[in-house]
Amino acid sequence: MPEKTRIGVLVSGGGTNLQALLDAQGSVIRDGEIVVVISNKAGAYALERAAKAGVKTRTVLKKDCGSQAAFERAIRDILEAYRVDLIVLAGFLSILSADFTDAYPKRILNVHPSLIPSFCGAGYYGLRVHEAALSYGVKVTGATVHFVNEVPDGGEIVLQKAVAIRKGDTPETLQKRVMRQAEWKILPRAVQIVSKQLRNHKEE
Repeated sequence: MPEKTRIGVLVSGGGTNLQALLDAQGSVIRDGEIVVVISNKAGAYALERAAKAGVKTRTVLKKDCGSQAAFERAIRDILEAYRVDLIVLAGFLSILSADFTDAYPKRILNVHPSLIPSFCGAGYYGLRVHEAALSYGVKVTGATVHFVNEVPDGGEIVLQKAVAIRKGDTPETLQKRVMRQAEWKILPRAVQIVSKQLRNHKEE
């Protein structure tokens, strides 16, 4: 059996989705292993979570790189150094260019806090997604794990999970429930699905 799929996680903030992945290693995620966590924000709490789990961390700041191309090159250099097979965006708040996404076809996963194609695309992130769902009056929302391509939230869907909207929900209460009931469940499962595919492909 070839070695496990090597996973790199890109983060920007607190790292709750990263924690879900770290907690799932060896149980849900059996065919992959997180080998590096890269943040585009200095001091992001996600880096502490990774360090506590014994995972290597790196920080790449766009302002230090001078351009989007140099920023992406710096990230790619780290991914190559750690021989990363699969990239997971876990609350990574920087849009990646087509140059970057084209280099990793069907090897970048993202979790989005709605049922794509609803409330997705440019400008839809964080609480904005839940504000939109509530103002539109939908009765069901959820989360989607999808492959990343050059179109924001436009890649092929891997997994989705629905979450009911309750009377009196605020964007904050809805965000927490979508994370708990959907994001933290389907992201590790999707990572396992793709990790297994990539691991099997190495064997061929």
